[in-house]
Amino acid sequence: MAGNTQIDPRTEGGLFSFIHGLVGYAVAVGLMLTILVILTVMAINVQQEQATNFYTVNQDLDALKMNSLENIKYRKNQGE
Repeated sequence: MAGNTQIDPRTEGGLFSFIHGLVGYAVAVGLMLTILVILTVMAINVQQEQATNFYTVNQDLDALKMNSLENIKYRKNQGE
């Protein structure tokens, strides 16, 4: 009917499948660490650039509302 579905240990698996599994694991870990390093370096660069980019509120403080998108109108970078 369905045939023999068991793995023959003499012809399948063994040392080479174990090595292929380790290589695949090493590639996946290396890729994840590479992505982590790249994103960390990018985050540090953004932080260093924005750490000196101060802004001031150039209008009346009473006009600001809590959690309002209209507050962006009152923001101004010091370099502008």
